[in-house]
Amino acid sequence: MNRSIARRLALMFALVALFVFTLVGTGLFLVLRTQLEGHLRDSLDGRTEIARIIVYHSVTPEKWRMAREKLTDMTPRDGSTVYSVSSADPYFHYGKPVEGRVVRSWEGGYTRISPAGGGADLLTITKTIPAYGPRPPVQLQVAASCAPNVNTMRVFGLALAALSALGSLAVLLLSYSVTRLGLAPLTRLTREASEVSPNNRSQRLNTASLPHELNDLANSFNGALERLDGAYGRLESFNADVAHELRTPVTILIGQTEVALTRNRSVDDLRHTLQSNLEEFERMRTIINDMLFLARADQGERATGLVELSLAAEVAHTLEFLEIPLEEARVHAQLHGDAMARVNRSLFGRACTNLLMNAIQHCTPGTAITVTISREEDRLRVAVANPGEPIEAAVLEHLFDRFYRAEVSRTNSRENHGLGLAIVKAIAEMHRGTVSVESAHGINTFAFSIAASRTESDMPAARSNAGVPAETASYSSLVKGKSA
Repeated sequence: MNRSIARRLALMFALVALFVFTLVGTGLFLVLRTQLEGHLRDSLDGRTEIARIIVYHSVTPEKWRMAREKLTDMTPRDGSTVYSVSSADPYFHYGKPVEGRVVRSWEGGYTRISPAGGGADLLTITKTIPAYGPRPPVQLQVAASCAPNVNTMRVFGLALAALSALGSLAVLLLSYSVTRLGLAPLTRLTREASEVSPNNRSQRLNTASLPHELNDLANSFNGALERLDGAYGRLESFNADVAHELRTPVTILIGQTEVALTRNRSVDDLRHTLQSNLEEFERMRTIINDMLFLARADQGERATGLVELSLAAEVAHTLEFLEIPLEEARVHAQLHGDAMARVNRSLFGRACTNLLMNAIQHCTPGTAITVTISREEDRLRVAVANPGEPIEAAVLEHLFDRFYRAEVSRTNSRENHGLGLAIVKAIAEMHRGTVSVESAHGINTFAFSIAASRTESDMPAARSNAGVPAETASYSSLVKGKSA
């Protein structure tokens, strides 16, 4: 069962209010009880002083008889005040001393007694009156009933409890109303969030008028929407690109097959058709394999099977493998720098091959491709530069996108299916690196970086070229005589 935030807050405010009311009420209750007890003691002192004066001057039997009458007249009919006098002489005796359980005692001779016969507690004080003339010393006890104070405190406590309950209820109702008003921006956010749909992915929560407490939440939600929108857009683009790229070879296959079936063909014609179809199947397989690889990379897969090796040696091996394409393009390659790093040998070689093939296809014949391995803070950078036609700034930021081919500014752009540079980017990210591209002064530079290993971080600078002899800094010797 979902709980309402407004109700929870209102209930918590009501509990806090009840706690505060209880504390304040308890304090008032204790203060009032103390004051009432003080007033009762003061009243008891006044009555005791009057009774003491009456008893003190009653030295003869006649005066004692008159004193007893006065004490009787001073005794209220409700019995709220009781006087008693006792002495060794039975004649000088009046009333009966209060007996019972002592509840509490105070300084000055005050004692609160719970009578043995029941009834309200009595506050008593006992005074010794010295002998005067023929009258012996006597004990004067004056007792005042605590019933008025008890009744007053009971009524006050009940009223205080009722007021506290009503006050808490009022706080509960008012807090609920105020909380609903305070949560109105959250209600608006909920309404706006519910309106987001696949058909309205660009909608974002309005954070202009939100309070500070909800601003961060709304910004985080907008960030999540932005990421989801990007992922959804990439998925749509992925589906469209795959359909577009696979449609061409499928159309070619269907067309060639239909043409072959229109009439009887010789074995050579059928062999030629099957060979052409095989090339298209190979193209489709390459596209599917590349897309599966990119899909795994999108899921955050990291490079595994890392081994520490010389990056220059791996690039040199790749250049050796690409000797024939270099010769056919009438270009040669130069390699500069080296570094040790932990990489997946197969993935690193694939990234280097894609960058070099990209450079070979778009390099000006008779020039050199330069491969530079360098260190940039906590990353190792492999850059492939080649002379070529300038690339517009608007095109640069899309060159590592899937299926992107700058047909206007790049030559031979239709020879590939547009996943080579996207795979380079995926491999770099799998090694916690990045990609970059620059076009300046007639030189186009494509680069990717990988995270430097701990070993590489601790390696002295002199070791950065270890593993590559000075004579191999230029790779042109590997293709000597074959360049334009």
